Amino acid sequence: MFSRLHQVNFDAPTCEGKRRETLSLIGDFSSSAEFFVTIAVFAFLYSLAATVVYIFFQNKYRENNRGPLIDFIVTVVFSFLWLVGSSAWAKGLSDVKIATDPDEVLLLMSACKQQSNKCLPVRSPVMSSLNTSVVFGFLNFILWAGNIWFVFKETGWHSSGQRHAADTMEKQSSGYNQGGYNQDSYGPAGGYNQPGSYGQVGDYGQPQSYSQSGPTSFANQI
Repeated sequence: MFSRLHQVNFDAPTCEGKRRETLSLIGDFSSSAEFFVTIAVFAFLYSLAATVVYIFFQNKYRENNRGPLIDFIVTVVFSFLWLVGSSAWAKGLSDVKIATDPDEVLLLMSACKQQSNKCLPVRSPVMSSLNTSVVFGFLNFILWAGNIWFVFKETGWHSSGQRHAADTMEKQSSGYNQGGYNQDSYGPAGGYNQPGSYGQVGDYGQPQSYSQSGPTSFANQI
């Protein structure tokens, strides 16, 4: 009723005896209010359905990863709708406050248009409940948007990303162990090949042999 102001009628006094005139407010802001309420109702119903699935149908929920994916998509959609609906209703409420401002309402009365008459409002309209609805709308957006991460962790996209990161780390570590940092290539049997034997003459005139690569026979000569 607050959003359809053109349907709100009230009787205003006149300066002509006891005659009263019927006036109506200006404006129709029902579209933003109905959109906001519709989102709230569907979000409430989906939350109840999701709670039942989480508790009683957990196996069906995780089967083929279809449940988490649907839950993730619906959560993203509701987060966006909460943002749009709360913003639209905040703008609509601002217009309602302007249309119901006592100074604006007094301008609609013919008696107040006369300069000799001085009209004053008796009380201001109470908007606390409507302001609370806007605050709760943005709080719902924060709640649903924050829940996106927790729902995403249940999907296969998150687990596949973790496996891809683990495989990348394993490939990098294996490349360091088998690639150019392999210390075994600098050993005695690596790229530095040494001759099989070194002939040296001892102190007693007999040649001595030192074999490093394999068995080799040498004939002692006198």
